Amino acid sequence: QVRLVESGGGSVQSGGSLRLSCTASGFRFREYDMSWYRQAPGKKRDLVASINSAGGNIQYEDSVKGRFSISRDNVENTLYLQMNSLKPEDTAVYYCKAVGTGSVTTWDFWGQGTQVTVFA
Repeated sequence: QVRLVESGGGSVQSGGSLRLSCTASGFRFREYDMSWYRQAPGKKRDLVASINSAGGNIQYEDSVKGRFSISRDNVENTLYLQMNSLKPEDTAVYYCKAVGTGSVTTWDFWGQGTQVTVFA
């Protein structure tokens, strides 16, 4: 059974830090590109950061550059998002996503999300 389980969310004061984890099971994690998304109340789900299967080609949404860091451990089957200098506008539910690529198709899996709340 494919599972992605996020953890590490919580409430933190502006300027603080959190480290999110996404633990994968039921599929070959090391073969999948991974990303973090977030969705604030009343808004669409947006891409925050992405990383390819080998840990390269890292990209960030502009508002988190220099503050967030995405990484992965292909032995522990875990994706991470280190979030520093948090701002109230970072408040959202954070989701991890796995993308598999075949010769002609792609498919994806999502976690259930973890709430991050940043208060001023």
